[in-house]
Amino acid sequence: MTVEKEEVTVTVNGESHVVSVEPRELLSQTLRERMGCTEINIGCESAICGACTVQSDGKSVKSCTRFTVQADGADIRTVSDLADEGTLTDIQQAFTDEHALQCGYCTPGIVMAVDEYLDHNTDPSREEIRNEALQGNLCRCTGYENIVDAVETAAEKLD
Repeated sequence: MTVEKEEVTVTVNGESHVVSVEPRELLSQTLRERMGCTEINIGCESAICGACTVQSDGKSVKSCTRFTVQADGADIRTVSDLADEGTLTDIQQAFTDEHALQCGYCTPGIVMAVDEYLDHNTDPSREEIRNEALQGNLCRCTGYENIVDAVETAAEKLD
């Protein structure tokens, strides 16, 4: 049985791509395996861990829960698009300064979620950071205190 493929056009980190995909192919697979975006980590494949989080048209999405065909015409950003010519953003620098990562597996997804969150709330409380900014992102290494510190530090710089 032959599955019909569909042509999908997406912009990833400012570069336009046309890919031919099966309707069931996940965006995380397309980004990682076809486009070489190895910063997309595939953890749970069920929207629990957030390691695959990217921004689609400015909104954080878990790319393991989206079909590539759903992203047709979308502007996708990964963590690789945040830094400007090697200069880290305030969020990325805060994660470094506050030692908010250990193994780093979850970090790209968390940074993308936090980047979108801080666009809408530049002065979050620690409780809001825990319950809103980090919602849907799991880290098995840090215990979250340093991550909360990093988000708080980044918010102060952005404010």
